[in-house]
Amino acid sequence: MALKTIDAKMLSKMFLAGATNLDHKKEWINELNVFPVPDGDTGTNMTMTIMSAAKEVTNADQSDMAAVCKAISSGSLRGARGNSGVILSQLFRGFTKSVSSKKELNVEDLAEAFEKAVETAYKAVMKPKEGTILTVARGGAEKARELLDDGCSDLETYIREVILYMDEVLAQTPEMLPVLKQAGVVDSGGQGLMEVLKGAQDAFLGKEIDFSISESTPISGGNKSGYEAQAETDIKYGYCTEFIILLNKTFNIKMEMDFKAYLESIGDSIVVVTDDDIVKVHVHTNDPGFAIQKALKYGALSNLKIDNMRLEHQEKLFKMEQKSEAEEVMMEKKDTAFIAVSIGDGMNEILRGLGVDYIIEGGQTMNPSTEDILNAIDKVNADNIIILPNNKNIILAANQAQSMVEEKNIFVIPTKTVPQGITAVINYVPDLSVEENVAVMEEEIGNVKTGQVTYAVRDTSIDDKEIKQGDFMGIGDKGILSVGTDMSDVTVKMLQEMVDDDVELISIYYGEDVKEEDASAFHEKVEAMYPRCDVELQYGGQPIYYYLISAE
Repeated sequence: MALKTIDAKMLSKMFLAGATNLDHKKEWINELNVFPVPDGDTGTNMTMTIMSAAKEVTNADQSDMAAVCKAISSGSLRGARGNSGVILSQLFRGFTKSVSSKKELNVEDLAEAFEKAVETAYKAVMKPKEGTILTVARGGAEKARELLDDGCSDLETYIREVILYMDEVLAQTPEMLPVLKQAGVVDSGGQGLMEVLKGAQDAFLGKEIDFSISESTPISGGNKSGYEAQAETDIKYGYCTEFIILLNKTFNIKMEMDFKAYLESIGDSIVVVTDDDIVKVHVHTNDPGFAIQKALKYGALSNLKIDNMRLEHQEKLFKMEQKSEAEEVMMEKKDTAFIAVSIGDGMNEILRGLGVDYIIEGGQTMNPSTEDILNAIDKVNADNIIILPNNKNIILAANQAQSMVEEKNIFVIPTKTVPQGITAVINYVPDLSVEENVAVMEEEIGNVKTGQVTYAVRDTSIDDKEIKQGDFMGIGDKGILSVGTDMSDVTVKMLQEMVDDDVELISIYYGEDVKEEDASAFHEKVEAMYPRCDVELQYGGQPIYYYLISAE
């Protein structure tokens, strides 16, 4: 007999099955990301968000609808990471708010809940963009209402038809966003939402599913920071291995593909760049010796570097713990304090030197959760707190944290890069009111152009540029500015796109993978290129991004 209602136990099963399905598909969803940068991707962020809620659901009274709804809403809101994770948490918030007082859910209840979910999520985004997870969710709500109006009361049919229609909407997202069409992918956030719903559908149909939450799954909350939660999961392969092959014979495309395939069989994060008679290699693996043995077949090796990432991770956590304890001891009562998201010893010290009171470790490669930001707010002893997200994928989480705090005045400056955050702090004037300062800072960050140099983790086509795995990329505020196999050349071309006649100051922050002498040489080159500008060079120490450059 077909089910016509969903009780609390069934809702719990459906939610946990959706979380499990998303967890299983997260790497595939990551691959759908348009920008081929080594960052905290959509699949990872959405999974960490829903798994935070899943843990709450497993500990809740699953026979009580209100308790289940509270666990889903609270767990996802606090665990939300990245824009996709925040939007997903807002969808859950709206849905659960609509049904928490019910004993059982029928088709009418679901239609109303879908509409409330979409309404809540759209309100959370300042400038909603079509062709995203929001569009897919709205399509589902519209179909749910249409089916209800047509008299559909069978839940199995109802759920199936809603999901089929949402899949159709998802397939149309490339027609709504040109960047998706150029890359040949659908929206990754929309795909993530579909995996949650399809997992929930499987549970409703009675398919056998493992509902247990793995201990290795990153869970936001407790005493773990965003860095700890994400990094522990990311370290699947323990050794970061880099070297250069000095070729002793022709290295053709077939050899290169065979070599890459071998590296993929023993690790990940693979970059193989061929440049005339040398090959630059980067791989994360548990067996560095295997990679080295294979490479020796093609020539001699130089610049060999093997780092134990697990050991480095533990040392990093130890330093973070010491730093956090010191910050708590030293924190005095203030009228106004700053919290900033940053990573890299140099960047952190620059921000502290300018007056930032608390640093949340994170950024592009690891987006802190709403709870990480709430924990920071709790530790800062001030009536007014100004938050600098310093990344466009963290602003929504900061806004969400702001909405959850009542006892302090929280202000979020929508800084999208650390250089913007630095400019914001520099323009803070203690004699002005916090509201006046916020207005000044928001205006000043609009004058900062930022460029970031990193490497591509996958082949793609974007901004009319063909990008190959391992290429260097210069990324500006609105897209990719330069691509190539020579880092210095890519950085120069990126800078040329950024600097115009109005620019007076160029600030260069070099990362942990750039040698000081190389950075100094580049600094001199930029000074010669732009003699009318003040050109500053500072050590940022940021991972993944070789250079961060601001022009203002």
